[in-house]
Amino acid sequence: MAFSNTIVMSRQGKISVSDSGGPGLPLLMLHGAAASKEVFARQFDNVLSTQHRLIAIDLPGHGRSDTPHDPEVAYTGPGMAMVAFDVLDKLGIAKCAVFGWSLGGHIAIEMIRQGSDRLAGVILTGTPPAANGLLGLMRAFQLRREMLFYSKPHFTRRQAASFARLCFGNDVTPALLESIVRSDGACRPIFFRSLAASTGDSQRRIVEQSPLPIAMINGRNEPIARLSYLESLHYQRLWGAACHVIDGAGHAPFLQRPDRFNQLTGRFLSDLQGVGAVAPTAPLKASARA
Repeated sequence: MAFSNTIVMSRQGKISVSDSGGPGLPLLMLHGAAASKEVFARQFDNVLSTQHRLIAIDLPGHGRSDTPHDPEVAYTGPGMAMVAFDVLDKLGIAKCAVFGWSLGGHIAIEMIRQGSDRLAGVILTGTPPAANGLLGLMRAFQLRREMLFYSKPHFTRRQAASFARLCFGNDVTPALLESIVRSDGACRPIFFRSLAASTGDSQRRIVEQSPLPIAMINGRNEPIARLSYLESLHYQRLWGAACHVIDGAGHAPFLQRPDRFNQLTGRFLSDLQGVGAVAPTAPLKASARA
């Protein structure tokens, strides 16, 4: 199915958007740090894009989007969430589901904080919703050597390749590597500082008490988020009553195992449109092999 590529104006500049134009519930797709909307090609090439309106954006300073007018604001979770809502407003979308991968998942959580009434549900992949403070981050994230330079504003070519392998495993392509090299490195340290300095309700609390269904879909070999931590959260609205884990995948299961990921995503979106989509579940700890 053909899809459109367009530019919309946000409060932080021009944002590049891909839109499948499908008839079902819209799904806003938010990529990770130093990536671009092109990482979701295997969702747009799937029947998923004919059944639902897939909308993928290049975040400010990434892909074909502008470097933002005010990086110190735009590169925070709240700032990027406001840009995402700007895009929805310009596209005339009153309500949608959101899929956030890695950094994009943290933005999706901020969207719950800012406007849960605009969202039907949220998919989180490679995103551990941490409690506030450094200790909260340490409990949620795995400590890996590659993470030591995550917050650096400039990657060497070797560091970019290492970061790409962390994100995509053996599925790194020249295009994915180039997106990392081209991205605005100022985003990483600003976003990391804003996440570490978060006050008020933590992302953990937002996810645990979310009024929206939350789908947790991760790779079995996830290298950044602690899967045991994700399973320990006390969710009120965990979709399927389990954290779904996809075998044979790491940080990017939508790229590494698109068949299974797309199947789960399609089921989630169908459930959101169904009669039972809003039935709450009791707080639980669970996991499911996908």
